Parts: sequence; C-alpha cells; structure tokens
Amino acid sequence: MRLTRRDALAALSAVGMGSTAGCSAPDADSWGEAAATPSDRDDTDPELAEDDLETLVALATVLYPSEVENVGEFVAEWVRPRVRERPEHGRGMLDAIRTLNEYAENLESERYADLGPGTREELLSYMAVDVADPDPGGDDDQRVRYYLVNDLLFGLYASPTGASLAGLENPPGYPGGTASYQQGPAVTDNRGDQRGPE
Repeated sequence: MRLTRRDALAALSAVGMGSTAGCSAPDADSWGEAAATPSDRDDTDPELAEDDLETLVALATVLYPSEVENVGEFVAEWVRPRVRERPEHGRGMLDAIRTLNEYAENLESERYADLGPGTREELLSYMAVDVADPDPGGDDDQRVRYYLVNDLLFGLYASPTGASLAGLENPPGYPGGTASYQQGPAVTDNRGDQRGPE
C-alpha cells in the first residue's frame, strides 16, 4: 500500500493542523539548502535537518508494516509541519533524534539511519523503547517512545491508507455507507464459531 501526500494531510488534520497544512508549496531546496544543520539550529525555531529526516525515515521503516510504500515522502510531509508549527514539540523531537543517534553511535559506531534494518530493531529493543511508557519529560527510552515512535505510528494510522491496514477506515458507528454502521463486530462463540461480518 502506497502512502501519499493526501495521507499526510489527513493525518495532520487529525491533530488539528489541516487548515494550514499544504498551504505553501515546497521549494526545490526544501530538503537541502533550507534545512539547518544540527550545529546551526536556533532553539527558538526548530527545523529538521536532512540527517534528522533520514533518522525518522529509517525508524519508520522498522515500525511500519512491510507492505507500506513511499515511507520517506510520507514521513517528511507528516513531520515537517509539526516541527515548524509546534516548536516545543519540534524541539523535543529533535532532542529524541539526537538521543537515538547517540545510542546507535555508542553501540554500533554508526548513525541510526546507517544501520541495517535488523540492527535498528535490536537497538530499539536494547533501549527498551517497546516497553517504555511515553513521557515527553522522561528518560531516554520514554522520550524516544513519545516523540518518535508514537508520533510516527500516530501519523500512519491517522491516515486513510494506514487506517485501512488496521481495518479502521470506516469503523461501525461512523459515517461512510450503510454497511459500515449497520453491521456489528464479528463475535466468536464459545465453540470457536464466528458470527457476524468477517
């Protein structure tokens, strides 16, 4: 399943940013010259550098189901407006990216984005990100979980394509056609037989 710009805009709408998302056309240098390097960042105006975006895309390829395509473009369209429009969240995200890269460099002598997919996943397990409680002011694992893992997963599953992967594109009780709100959930009885829609 291919993620599109429309998916990113729909996910941004879910966090209340739909009215301004996509209003300005990206320029040709939006990924290059305009992106700040980590040493040039101004704390009052966070901006994703190219290496920050590469880290997020590498993380998303570990988190997202294998059938999802066009991850890089989706992540850029989802994350850039959130960093730009919500500076406090953006600074927390950039700090969590630095933390993730520090762990990767200390343990594997490479940035997170330069690691192989299996090693990336092992690093997350080593940090205990998979069992950490998300907390923006917590320990390293909690901040990585809150600002990076949960943020990327929310973006995916708030999009139409991501929601369809989880069967959430038109849950019962919400608009979207007579079939979506007239059928109840499937129920399995005590003999293991399924009743209701599949």
